[in-house]
Amino acid sequence: MRISATFTSIITATHCEFSEFASIDVYRSPFVRIAPLHLDTFSISKGFVMTDQTQRLLDIMAQLRNPNGGCPWDLEQSFETIAPHTIEEAYEVADAISENDLDSLKDELGDLLFQVVYHAQLASELKAFDYNDVAQAISDKMIRRHPHVFGDQDIATAEAQTENWEKHKAAERKRKAEEAGERHSALSGVTRGLPALTHALKLQNRAARVGFDWPSPEGVIAKVREEVSEVEAEVSQGSDKDRLAEEIGDLLFSCVNLARKLSIDPETALRKANGKFEHRFEHMEDLLGKPVEEASLEEMDARWNEAKKFDRK
Repeated sequence: MRISATFTSIITATHCEFSEFASIDVYRSPFVRIAPLHLDTFSISKGFVMTDQTQRLLDIMAQLRNPNGGCPWDLEQSFETIAPHTIEEAYEVADAISENDLDSLKDELGDLLFQVVYHAQLASELKAFDYNDVAQAISDKMIRRHPHVFGDQDIATAEAQTENWEKHKAAERKRKAEEAGERHSALSGVTRGLPALTHALKLQNRAARVGFDWPSPEGVIAKVREEVSEVEAEVSQGSDKDRLAEEIGDLLFSCVNLARKLSIDPETALRKANGKFEHRFEHMEDLLGKPVEEASLEEMDARWNEAKKFDRK
């Protein structure tokens, strides 16, 4: 498969096939050493050339894990102990984006990239795979899932691409299940380790794709009211925490479903609500004019309402 482009890189003949030279820059690879080279077409292959900085990072990681002179802390780590750091770094990327802080975003993306390098290093020590295998796998996947870019398929809109993307993913999940001799479900492959709100959203999206969905937001709103009533009933009956937790879970699941029907990401919406609460609470503290621990609930409530009015101006 070929793409018209001007490629700025050092690439061996085994990686690309070249024809006529062109002078319009429309493509740049982040995984190649920079050296001007103009071409009209090239073939996408499974290999790539590392940048100096990428190789430098890989070398640093290898030295940190080197039993001879490496870092004692790094030498003790495993996939399981590093995984929480990986999740934390992903959230810090999201936080930098929400703050529109590009300097922080650069740093946080570097931290997240280091997590990828870390896991790849651990895997390479087990002779399972390495960083190059990870990059090859995601490159192959992106090409496979974008036949309208790297093939002959015609997809005109973002909505059509999303639908096509999900079809490709569903086919891949089905194939993997069949190869493993496992039962395939429309819900197969939804990562259970996701934050609960995001996990619920993905489960609901999967169910909706096969027609298991509310016809309108009004139906979900009625379901939310129903779940609130059930929580109230359990509270009035003095139910134990297990029963209350079950009903609260149902209520939260329904709230996620309502957000989905309104095309609102629940994780983002809750993050914004958290930020709003923080801002108003800090404003309330300022308005009190004394340590918040010394204020009565009535005083805090009055200053809170003032803070709300200020936010709405």
